[in-house]
Amino acid sequence: MYDMNIFSMLSTLQAPRTPNLWIFGVGAAVGLFVIALVVLFLVKRSFQNARSARTEVSSEAPRVQNPSAFMAASMQGVIQKLRDQEKELERLHRIEKERAAHSARLSEEVTRNMPAGLLVVNATGIISSANPAAEQTLGIRGLGFRRYSEALGESSELTRFVAECLGEGKIFRREQVEHTTPAGDRRHLGVTISPIRKGNEKINGAICLLSDLTELAALQQQMQLKENLAALGELSAGIAHEFKNALATISGYAQMIRAEELNGEASDYADRILEQTRNITHVVTEFLRYARPLDIANEPVPLEPLVERVVSEVANAKPEAQVRAEGRFSSVPGDEGLLRQALLNLVRNAAEACADTAGGGRVVLQGEVVRGEAGGSQRIVILDNGPGIERESLGKLFRPFYTTKSDGTGLGLAVVQKIIVQHGGQVEARNRPEGGAAFTVTLPLCADAVEAVELKNSIET
Repeated sequence: MYDMNIFSMLSTLQAPRTPNLWIFGVGAAVGLFVIALVVLFLVKRSFQNARSARTEVSSEAPRVQNPSAFMAASMQGVIQKLRDQEKELERLHRIEKERAAHSARLSEEVTRNMPAGLLVVNATGIISSANPAAEQTLGIRGLGFRRYSEALGESSELTRFVAECLGEGKIFRREQVEHTTPAGDRRHLGVTISPIRKGNEKINGAICLLSDLTELAALQQQMQLKENLAALGELSAGIAHEFKNALATISGYAQMIRAEELNGEASDYADRILEQTRNITHVVTEFLRYARPLDIANEPVPLEPLVERVVSEVANAKPEAQVRAEGRFSSVPGDEGLLRQALLNLVRNAAEACADTAGGGRVVLQGEVVRGEAGGSQRIVILDNGPGIERESLGKLFRPFYTTKSDGTGLGLAVVQKIIVQHGGQVEARNRPEGGAAFTVTLPLCADAVEAVELKNSIET
């Protein structure tokens, strides 16, 4: 009974076993196939990653086993380095170019604004560079690219210095020369000239530094004049009394001899003694007038009526010369009598100098009011069409006892200079390019005249 039950149970369990195993086998096969697909995918992916990694490595650092790839990569690296260096060179070149342009601008500004005149002359004698101070000092506009001898004057001393520097390499240090501008103004210049060389090569040009010493020379001349006046004053104080007493005694005896009834020869001797006595008395009087200090009144002097009187007096005394005045004349502080004496002497000398000129002599008084930094000034120029002044006499005209006239005392122009200088002015003489002489008198204006000039200029502006 028991065995039957067991048998029945086993038969019950074994009946469905065959179908279940078939299902299990199919499922196992499907699982294995899926696993194989997954493994295959992973293996393929790993191979792809490895190939891409090898490609990157080969592109970054080609192996020696591939010479073509290695050479190509090396050339690309060299080209890249050259491009980087080219960019760096361009940057440095740009910086140097900007620095050179800045240096050139700075040099140009320094040259243009320096107070001393600068001339650069090349080896062919052409002025290659000139700053505004040089043009102002020389009184010449547009100096650049002109021949120096033509611009400065063929016979000028400055031209001679530049020629010796270019030809011989001679150096001139702190020389003083006189230069006449195209307008006829005489200027005293301080000059330093040196050659331009490149190493030990030949001379490639000359550099010239110019300084206008005209005002300094005038100041030195005034100081020298004052010293001379002081020395002459001391000398004249000791001898004037003795001279006058001796002349008075000689003149008295000559008049007594002349009063006697003598023959013609003795009377002529007496007349000659009196004439020479009068001449010496005139010289002593002029000398004392020049030597003793002037008592100058500081009052406004209207120049226009004073000039009219001077022109009228000289025109009447020298009818062979035409005398006229033109321009503007203002008021100056000083002594009217002394200023009249100075102008009368200058105008009379001009009329005498041109009296024998063919076609008639002409004397012109030109007046000009000049506005300056330290106040205005009155400029009076006396022009004539005479023969002019000899070159060797130009620097000696105002020396005491120097004269070019046979009957002159040599004190007329010296007295004129003394009067003008003690009025705070100056007087200069020069020859005119068109012929004749010109005397320029410069005097300071009165304070009210300066204000009138400034007001007039502001209104015109």
